[in-house]
Amino acid sequence: MVEQLNEAERAAALDALGEWDYDEARDALTRSFLFADFSEAFAFMTRVALLAEKLDHHPEWSNVWNRVDMLLTTHDAGGLSERDVRMAKSVEMLLRS
Repeated sequence: MVEQLNEAERAAALDALGEWDYDEARDALTRSFLFADFSEAFAFMTRVALLAEKLDHHPEWSNVWNRVDMLLTTHDAGGLSERDVRMAKSVEMLLRS
């Protein structure tokens, strides 16, 4: 079973993920990504989709032209878990590669 992060763990995770925001109502990490155009945004989503399959953790997301909005929460845990933090860190690594 996946466990929800406690307050201290949540605070530490948010400190480590400077670009990500916290959605208190959903107990989730959120972030908007802007790209040059639709093709670049879609390529990013494709790379994240492959990563999500590998990590067995799938984001809630939407795409409008050059913007991708992402929300990470673990439904099985009832909120933010280490899975979400791992996924966010992995997305950050994709952006740097």
